[in-house]
Order: sequence, then structure tokens, then C-alpha cells
Amino acid sequence: MSQSRLTELTWREVRRAGEQGIAVLPIGSQEQHAGHLPMGTDTLLVEEVLDRALAVLDEEPSAPEVVRLPALPFGHSPHHLFAAAVSLSAATLGAVLDDVLDSLVTSGYRRVMVVNGHGGNDEIMRLAVKRFALRARVTVAACSYWTVTADEDEAGRPDVTPGHAGWFETSLMLAARPELVRTPVPARLPVEPPPLFDHPPHPGLTVERHGEWERVDGSTDDASGADADRGGRLLDDRARGLARAIRAFDAASR
Repeated sequence: MSQSRLTELTWREVRRAGEQGIAVLPIGSQEQHAGHLPMGTDTLLVEEVLDRALAVLDEEPSAPEVVRLPALPFGHSPHHLFAAAVSLSAATLGAVLDDVLDSLVTSGYRRVMVVNGHGGNDEIMRLAVKRFALRARVTVAACSYWTVTADEDEAGRPDVTPGHAGWFETSLMLAARPELVRTPVPARLPVEPPPLFDHPPHPGLTVERHGEWERVDGSTDDASGADADRGGRLLDDRARGLARAIRAFDAASR
């Protein structure tokens, strides 16, 4: 596989890579992750999953040519500003994605994939790629890393995945960047009533209530039982799933 980083290519190499390659843009956030995880958790995890996915592809014959962009470290995080965050408005994030996609197309790319690490970016990212494909001759894909599983591992807990600063993310960070996890991770007491953003009163409803994130102290579930071994297995499962998604996108967009 031809795998390269945009920041390390010359402009002529960028142009040549755009003829056949897929530009991959990871996006994350800078926001509170309770008291035990760093602000950049979402950015660090999407980069880790992408690293592992590209390593999987690198072992395969005839794998796609991928040009990796630097991660966009800021996302849409107004719901975390009660503690600390660096947040872009929905309109600004949409405009940034639009400008990045437009720049890539102008630079010769016709296939782009956006890989997201933060829940607050998901809807904005998907809308951005849908809008862009209406006006440019390009094939664009988007996914959040936790949704593209290989379904080969039973290490997960679907009830708390992906969550926020909870068991899932903490397990992944213990596997990927253990030196950044403040341990021991304190137990989180149950919150009553449970927040409506995670427990809507009826299936199919999206419900947001003012002050909920602050009320739950910035996390969705108890992270004290997080485990590095299970986190590593979950990272590998998402990486294999992302590798398959990139390969499928390549085959469908040639």
C-alpha cells in the first residue's frame, strides 16, 4: 500500500496522489473528559484507531493508496463549556469541513473520507459531506470510529458505548495512552434521574435538557472498571472495521 502524510509530501506528490488516492481526514475535539481523561481524548483516540487501521491495510496486497491529513483537533463542544472546551459552532465546523474538502478537490483529489472521534461532530460531519457531494465532482465518505466495528470481539459493553469519559473511552485510553489517564479512576455514583440525552423517554426521540452535562459531572457512566486489555481489543476491533470500510470505499468509488 502507498500510505503517506499530506504534511510530508511536496505539492507535486500531493497532485499525483490525488489521481488515485483517498484523502483521509480525522477530526476530534478539545473538551472536558471528567477528572481522569485529557481534553484531547477524542482526537487521540481517532488518531489511534486510524493508525491501527492503516497498519492493518499495510499488511494486505493491493490495498488502497491513502493520504492522511493532520487531525482537525477542534470540534463542536458547546455542551462541555460548563467545565472547559475549545468549541467551534456548528456553522463554523461545517464551514471548515467545506473549505478543507474544497481545497482537496482543487488540489486534485476526487475521493475523501472523514473519520470522526467526537459525538458532537457526527451530524455536522455527515451533513457537510452530503452537501459537498451535491456541488462537486467528488465521492465523500464519513464515519465515527466507534460505529465501524469488525464484530469479531466480545470485549465491548454496548450499553455504555461510546459514552463520554466512561468505561469505553477510559478503557481505550488505558490501552492507547495510559500515561495520560489519571489513576485510580474514581467511581461515579449513579445519577437520578438519568440524563435524558442518554435515556430518552421514548424510542426515536432525541431529548436535550439544559444543565444535564453539568449535573452528571461531565461523564455518562462509571469508568472505574475500565480495563486496558479490553480497551486494546476494542481498539483493534474498530481498526479492523475501519480498514474494511476504507477498502470498501475504495472499491466502490474507483
